[in-house]
Amino acid sequence: MKKFLFNFVLPYLLYVLIFVWCWTIRESRKKMEGEDCVRNLSGSYILTLWHGRIFYLFYHLRRRSDFHLLISPSVDGDLLARLARLMGYSVIRGSTFKKAVSSTRSLIKILRRGERIIIIADGSRGPRLKAQSGCIQIAGITDSPLIPMTYGATHKIELNTWDRFVLPLPFTHCTINFGDRITVPHRADEKIIQQKQKELEESLSLLTEASE
Repeated sequence: MKKFLFNFVLPYLLYVLIFVWCWTIRESRKKMEGEDCVRNLSGSYILTLWHGRIFYLFYHLRRRSDFHLLISPSVDGDLLARLARLMGYSVIRGSTFKKAVSSTRSLIKILRRGERIIIIADGSRGPRLKAQSGCIQIAGITDSPLIPMTYGATHKIELNTWDRFVLPLPFTHCTINFGDRITVPHRADEKIIQQKQKELEESLSLLTEASE
């Protein structure tokens, strides 16, 4: 019974809660041309964001089955994967810690088909606000640009978690912000990968600051 509730009832309850919660929020764009550019961009690309800024962006990007979302193969990931499918995402199970090789191969295949993926820049375990090398390497292998994305909220709660997870309060105002594309040379060496990690960190941090 507990397994049934966790696997089937809870995802639907969370879906309704998130939808109603976020429906009350007023939304604007920091740069309309930024999102327009993303929507009109042909071919593959990688949307990337901080782990602590998932909540509202998860809702904002809903019903986009052309976005493939990487979710860890953990028990919590099982719940999140079911919720993501309800929100209209295509889901890939894996992380940088578990099933890393198979999930990376899946992401590369998806991008080479000209589709899009969403990757959390600082991963599922952190460190917080430190871009991991995985998304940089995948971008270089597939010649897919990285597109930083974030949001800010006028009134919010920051949870006492490793990522300082942000929950915008109901009826507040959220600002969506897209950054400029970051391109990675094909088969980039370690030095370039580190430079691109730093570039992504700076871009996401500046975008987040500008959105608050």
